[in-house]
Amino acid sequence: MPLGRFAPSPTGLLHLGNLRTALASWLSARAVGGGWIVRMEDVDGPRCRRELGEAQLRDLDALGLVSDVPVVWQSDRGSAYREALAALQAGDLLYPCLCTRKDLQTLASAPHAEDGLRPYPGRCRERDWEGFDRALRLRLPEGPVAWEDRLLGPQMDDPGALTGDPLLFRRDGCFAYHLAVAVDDGAKGVTEVVRGADLRPVTATHIRLQEALGLPRPAYAHLGLVAAPEGGRLGKRAGALGLEALAERGVSAEAVLGWLGWSLGCLERPEPCRAEDLAPRFDWRRVPPGEVRVPAAWA
Repeated sequence: MPLGRFAPSPTGLLHLGNLRTALASWLSARAVGGGWIVRMEDVDGPRCRRELGEAQLRDLDALGLVSDVPVVWQSDRGSAYREALAALQAGDLLYPCLCTRKDLQTLASAPHAEDGLRPYPGRCRERDWEGFDRALRLRLPEGPVAWEDRLLGPQMDDPGALTGDPLLFRRDGCFAYHLAVAVDDGAKGVTEVVRGADLRPVTATHIRLQEALGLPRPAYAHLGLVAAPEGGRLGKRAGALGLEALAERGVSAEAVLGWLGWSLGCLERPEPCRAEDLAPRFDWRRVPPGEVRVPAAWA
């Protein structure tokens, strides 16, 4: 059965960009009779708070977007991540990284690529395993990765040039984002990943990690971002409002759904509706690939 997922980090409240991604992933799954799950990406302990995750779930519930299974919290999944690291180590695909934060900042100071990513150059690839309080990186194979994006069409990237060898385990004992995402998508049988275009550059790296772990590759769709009314990044004073703040301005959850549905090509004009009204109208061919701007009245 097709299975989509929405995977926010509980570091703040959901804004319109997050909610648009959640709705798109839900609609894409429901339009083909598939399931949908929510996963809280809270492996970064110091920045993630359980109460914020619960608030995010309440907002999703207010829009009618409810996980078909109990919500997965990555902070409860440490044993699965350790097993994945052991499998990669057994295949000689990991190496210890002793680079400090200062080292990485120095490496990141060199100009690279229009997307602003700074690839890790592999300076620790030949380190010995013994005696280190170590971070762990994946030894990426060389060469480009091709995939089909449901919104953007055929894509091809060289993950080595974009991210370099990705960090999978941090020196502070936390499992890294790349590892947790690949393991959890595989464990739950996720068949489609819908997320913002800002995460498109890591897709090839995730595909390489899936291959290394023997996991199936999901389909991908990368949405254009939601921008402030005048363009540019959402901020507290420029459209990064959650449902509660919008409700205080007299904007109902149904009105938010109507605007989100319109922005995804499901409606001819923004008008209040319910999520289930939008599912039969969803089609990736009608979703605009570029950014969408928040209504000025909501900023």
